[in-house]
Amino acid sequence: MTAPARARGSQELIRAEEPVLAHNYHPLPVVVARAEGAWVEDIEGRRYLDMLAGYSALNFGHRHPALVDAAHRQLDRLTLTSRAFHHDRLAGFAERLAALTGTDMVLPMNTGAEAVESGIKVARKWAYDVKGVPADRATIVVAADNFHGRTTTIVGFSTDETARAGFGPFTPGFRVVPYNDLAALEEAVDETTAAVLIEPIQGEAGVLIPDDGYLAGVRELTRRAGCLFVADEIQSGLGRTGRTLAVEHEPVVPDVVLLGKALGGGIVPVSAVVGSREVLGVLRPGEHGSTFGGNPLAAAVGTAVVELLETGEFQRRAAELGTVLREGLAALVGRGVVGFRARGLWAGVDVDPALGSGREISERLMREGVLVKDTHGSTIRLAPPLTVTGEELRGALGTLEKVLTS
Repeated sequence: MTAPARARGSQELIRAEEPVLAHNYHPLPVVVARAEGAWVEDIEGRRYLDMLAGYSALNFGHRHPALVDAAHRQLDRLTLTSRAFHHDRLAGFAERLAALTGTDMVLPMNTGAEAVESGIKVARKWAYDVKGVPADRATIVVAADNFHGRTTTIVGFSTDETARAGFGPFTPGFRVVPYNDLAALEEAVDETTAAVLIEPIQGEAGVLIPDDGYLAGVRELTRRAGCLFVADEIQSGLGRTGRTLAVEHEPVVPDVVLLGKALGGGIVPVSAVVGSREVLGVLRPGEHGSTFGGNPLAAAVGTAVVELLETGEFQRRAAELGTVLREGLAALVGRGVVGFRARGLWAGVDVDPALGSGREISERLMREGVLVKDTHGSTIRLAPPLTVTGEELRGALGTLEKVLTS
C-alpha cells in the first residue's frame, strides 16, 4: 500500500479536528488513510498492525474481497427503498442469518445500540402480550459493568459514571446485579421481569469471561422464572470467540440474540435482533421501524458476511489462533502483565500499573506499529481481525513484550 498525497501531516489534521468535532471520542494520535487485511497505513505511509479490528466490526479484516465485491455489485443495482416497499435482498439475508444462528425470525436494524433498544422494546411487548405483566410494570435485569451502547435508555442502566453523569433523568424499569452472580440474579427476578439482558463476555469492562456454568445457569433461571434470556453478542458474536456465538461455549440457546458490528463486514452499519417466533412475533406493523434497517446494501453485505461464517473457517481460525494468543500472554505474566482473560481472538490484558495506564501503553504500542485500545485503568484490549496470521499475531505479542520490558 502507498499513502495518498496529503497537504497536511497527521498532527496538523488532528489539530484541525479540534474546533469542529464534538469530543465524544479520544482517539489515538494516528490518522489512517488506507487499510487492507490486518494492516492500516497512515497518511505519511507508516504501517500498523490493527489489533482492535473496530471493536469486532472488522472481524474479517479491512476490505475483505468478498465483502467489497458484494458491496460494489449492490451499489450498481439498488441501495435504499426504505421498508415502505419490499426489496429483493432482504428475505434471503434474513433466512440465512436465522439459519446461521439457529433462530426463527430476524429484525434488521443498523447500529448495535439500535439492536439493544429494539431488544428492550420486544422484551417489554412480549411481557405484556404473552407473560401478562400489568401495563407499564415490566422490568429488565442487567449486569453491573455492562456496555450495551450510549443511548439515553442504555446509559441509564450503566454503572459507568462517565457514561451516565449529566444525561438523566433515566428510563425506569431496570435492575442491576453483579455480573457472574447467579444468586444475585435469582433474587432480582420476579413476576414483573420481562428479560435478563447480559453480555456473554463483557468486552468494554475488560473482556470479562464468566465462570463455567454461568450462562447455563442464566438460561435455567430465566426458564424457571418465565422470562426471556437476551444475549448481547454485538462484540462477542460472529466468530470472535471461536464459535459463531459466544453462548455456544455452553449448551445455551437464548430467546433473543443481539447482533451488530461484524455483521456489516466493516463496510456499512448492520445490526439485527434474532430470536424465536414466539418472541419476535409480538411486533405488529407500525410498532417499530427504521428507515435504513435492512436496506439493500446492508442486506447484500450482511449476506456475504453470513456466507463467510457458514464455512466455519473463521470460527476455526479464531479458536486455533486463540491458543497462540493465550500462550503468548501467559509468557508475559510477571513480565509486565499481571493478568489476562482470553477467549478465541479476544483478550483483556491487565498491565502492571507501575508501567503506565492503558492509554499510555496503547500509545507506546502505536509508536511501535501496533494498534490496540485501552478499557479502564491499566487494561488494554486485543481483538485482531480473524484474518490475522500466526506470524502477525506473534509479532504483535513480541511488540507488547518489548513495550513492557524495555
